[in-house]
Amino acid sequence: MSSSDNFSDPLVPAPRQSLADDAAERLRKAIWSGRLAPDERLREEALADFLGVSRGPIREALTRLEREGLVIKQPNRGAIVARLSPEDLSEVFSLRLAIERLAVRMAVRNAEPTHFDQMQAVIDQLAALQAETMTERAAAALDVEFHEILYQSAKHKRLYDTWATLKPQVYLFLLTRNVGNSDFRLYTVQSHQRLLDTLRSRDEAHAEALIIEHVQSAYESIQKAYPSSNPPSGET
Repeated sequence: MSSSDNFSDPLVPAPRQSLADDAAERLRKAIWSGRLAPDERLREEALADFLGVSRGPIREALTRLEREGLVIKQPNRGAIVARLSPEDLSEVFSLRLAIERLAVRMAVRNAEPTHFDQMQAVIDQLAALQAETMTERAAAALDVEFHEILYQSAKHKRLYDTWATLKPQVYLFLLTRNVGNSDFRLYTVQSHQRLLDTLRSRDEAHAEALIIEHVQSAYESIQKAYPSSNPPSGET
C-alpha cells in the first residue's frame, strides 16, 4: 500500500496529541504572549505541577522548544527562556531568505487552487483589520499563517520541517514591528497580494524576486525596531 501525500496511512486513525506535544504548545504560547519572559527559569517540577503532567513530557517539551530556539538549556542551571539577540535576527532571516526562495519555486510548480484560496483568505483578513484592531500579535499571526500555507503548498516535506523549526522565532521577531505606522497595513497587504498573484500566474522567476524583496523588507523593518542592547550582542 502506497503512502498518502501527507506521509500517513489513511486507514490508520490519526494519533492523539501527546502530553509532550500539548505541553510544548502551551509553553510556546506562553513565550509568544510574554507570560514567560526572556531569561526566566523554567523549572521542570513547577511546570509539571502547573500543567498537570509528569516531568517526562515537560522535559521532552523543553527539548523541542530548545530546537526551535525558544529555550536555552544551561549546564547545572536547567532551562531558561531564550533572549533573542540581533545576531539571532540576522541568522533567522538569512536562513528564512534561503528556504523561502525554494518554497516559492516549489509552490509555483506544486500549489493547488485551494492553497491560493487559503492564502487569499489570510490577505483578506489582513485587509479587514482596522487601525484599532491591527495589533502586533494579530499582524504577526496572519503573516505567519500566510507563509505556513506557502510552505504547505510547496509539497516538500524536509523544507516544511525546516520552516516549522524556524517559525516560532520568526513569529517573535515579527512582534517587534511598528504596526502603528499608517503605511504598515497597506504595504503588508499589497506585498502579500503581489506575491500571491505571481504564484497564481506560475511565474517562477518573478515570484522568487518578490520573495527576496518581501523577506528583506521585513528584516530591515524589524532591524530598525529591535533593541540593540539585548545580550548577547552581535553584528547584523
